[in-house]
Amino acid sequence: MWGTYCDQVLEKRAPHRQAHLDNLQRLHRAGQVFTIGPTQDLTQVFGIYIAADEAAARNLIESDPYWQNQIWTSYHIYEWIQAL
Repeated sequence: MWGTYCDQVLEKRAPHRQAHLDNLQRLHRAGQVFTIGPTQDLTQVFGIYIAADEAAARNLIESDPYWQNQIWTSYHIYEWIQAL
């Protein structure tokens, strides 16, 4: 998943950050997210979700507090083929 962050992300994410991190930790423990994080300039997010299909991946993304509170403003899913 590649996505974008809202303007003034540092200020706007603060009230939702712990819920977001708790959600990601839960997904990681369940084997549903491999990695996720922002670009250095805090304009985009990159994540690797482990899901059966695109609908399941969208559900994981859209259940995140950052999506629900417009911290992430858009996203695109790209199916990934692991070569190594």
